[in-house]
Amino acid sequence: MDCKSHLAIDIGASGGRHILGWLEAGKLQTEEIHRFPNGMTQVDGHLCWDVESLFEEVLKGLRKCAQLNKIPASVGIDTWGVDFVLIDGDGNVVGPTVAYRDSRTDGMDSEVSRFIPESELYSRAGLQKMLINTIYQVMAIKVNTPQLLEKAAHLLMMPDYLHYRLSGVIKNEYTIASTSGLINAKSKAWDDEIITRCGFPRCIFGDIVPAGTILGGFTDDIKRITGFDCTVIMPPSHDTASAFLAVPAGSERSVYISSGTWSLMGVELFDPITSEAGRVANFTNEGGFNYRYRYLKNIAGLWLLQSVHKELGGGTGYSELVVMAQESGCDSIFDVNHERFTAPDSMITAIRDACLETGQTGPDSPGDLARCIFRSLAASYAQTRKDLESLTGTVYDSVNIIGGGSQNDYLNRLTAAACGLPVYAGPTEGTALGNIASQMISSGVLPDFVSARNTIVKSFDIREVLP
Repeated sequence: MDCKSHLAIDIGASGGRHILGWLEAGKLQTEEIHRFPNGMTQVDGHLCWDVESLFEEVLKGLRKCAQLNKIPASVGIDTWGVDFVLIDGDGNVVGPTVAYRDSRTDGMDSEVSRFIPESELYSRAGLQKMLINTIYQVMAIKVNTPQLLEKAAHLLMMPDYLHYRLSGVIKNEYTIASTSGLINAKSKAWDDEIITRCGFPRCIFGDIVPAGTILGGFTDDIKRITGFDCTVIMPPSHDTASAFLAVPAGSERSVYISSGTWSLMGVELFDPITSEAGRVANFTNEGGFNYRYRYLKNIAGLWLLQSVHKELGGGTGYSELVVMAQESGCDSIFDVNHERFTAPDSMITAIRDACLETGQTGPDSPGDLARCIFRSLAASYAQTRKDLESLTGTVYDSVNIIGGGSQNDYLNRLTAAACGLPVYAGPTEGTALGNIASQMISSGVLPDFVSARNTIVKSFDIREVLP
């Protein structure tokens, strides 16, 4: 193994993986070292993350590297956005780490609006309104359990906390902080006006650093547990920011979709768009690598299919559901972004009800449900593409799909047809590749952003799907 291997720990809402990456003959090579499940659990009536179990899985993968004698030169962690851990001055976790799908944020948009109107909030933060956003989660704590904020010394987004556990260094990385609704879109810093008017303690929001920041080596405890030392580098630690970094070099007029539990669809910009039209269309300005902006829409992605699959008992595999969908004749579609799909007791019932309420046939069989989901996602992608063109004043000529969802050739075909544009699918592990590429840039293995993208496009097969 090349001594310049780099380890991406990519953790999503349903699972995580440790992937080593290194350059060989000018191409990026990867190897999966460890994979583990993730999920929410009920704690005192709330959906929560088990952060101790997550961190133990981080360590387990690092120990596997040592056992295999494949010790990385650096490591970086990315996760989903908006969720955070509160810690006190001694580094102890304060309160449960409640997950974004928990209902505690119900009504918190109205509470925040008492202090700052939605139009002004968007003009400052530029973030798509979703009740899962950090600002609404913190307001829920202020309203219901204010003692937790009084005990807290730091608010660390999920990957910030995991980086802290490895390195002992407390920093807030920019791309993940930008999902909070508490960052000023233009200044790229905590927005003191928002924080003060909401009545949040300013002291818990610490230094913001850019993606690629080197934190240093492992703490002595982590060196002892893993058996080696390693440089901890903050990648674009919001998983979508890492995924966007890995989009293969191509047309500057391409729309990107990072397809997984969520479908994050948008474009890269050098300046944010915080207009009223953007707010009404519910687009978000999130931070990217090199302070580029990811102007995008969060679309409820394969979470819909994952929930149906779980509800069906898991006996039918995902690939079988795709085959069944292609054999189905169900033509019903629904608004995938309706809040009813955030965390329903029954996803199947929620989808059926949505179709019936709009005068359509409710899907019954697994194949009908899968086809209904895929067609609805493709319709949402097509509308989002139109909205993007209107808001940015740019006509786009292709769609790049990366992430696990890019393997779904049926959905790729539906997307190409709905958007009327060619689709370029892959690479599959886009998030991990972007994470690794950013570490390579920080370590001097790759010179810059453009070189990283060119290396990725040389290294992986990209499939073309014509409309």
